[in-house]
Amino acid sequence: MDLALCYSGGKDSSLAALVLDRFYDVTLVTAHFGVTDDHEHARRAAEALGFPFDTHDLDREVALEAVETMRADGFPRNGIQRVHEHALESVASRDVDAVADGTRRDDRVPSVSRAFAQSLEDRHGVDYISPLSGFGRGAVDRLVDATLDVESGPSEEVPKADYEGELRALLREEAGDDAVAEVFPEHEQTYVRGKR
Repeated sequence: MDLALCYSGGKDSSLAALVLDRFYDVTLVTAHFGVTDDHEHARRAAEALGFPFDTHDLDREVALEAVETMRADGFPRNGIQRVHEHALESVASRDVDAVADGTRRDDRVPSVSRAFAQSLEDRHGVDYISPLSGFGRGAVDRLVDATLDVESGPSEEVPKADYEGELRALLREEAGDDAVAEVFPEHEQTYVRGKR
């Protein structure tokens, strides 16, 4: 069975790939808006893990709407949530049996509600799978420490291919560095360099 896993090159989506690999033919898919070439970071991580990789183009208008939402809110949550739902919808249109992501039980954003998951499945005829949804951060961190070689550090410094990089770039283009600092709190990111 073919499965497309929304992939950033970070620890959560990488661990999700390892969990699903036993049951599916997993392709790691980085959905992006074409704003940056950050998807190349995910390509390198996928190669290091030995998984097939592909990119998937998203609607740039959704990114612009997300940036406006984040500016109005003063924080990124609702904008990133909108982009993640759009990415799942878009990737679900591929010729696959299932779509998946690396969301965890205690993620604040993005998250996938039961109603959204069921609607996605019904409308696209795919299974939606979130293999880490029963795992908290501590459990994920212990599994990652045992299986993956991970770089971590400040979000602005660690290579990654999540939605945040492109949304930051669009926000910076529209409103400057100060707006980026106002909307995005400082936080740690991860990037997977391979298996242990």
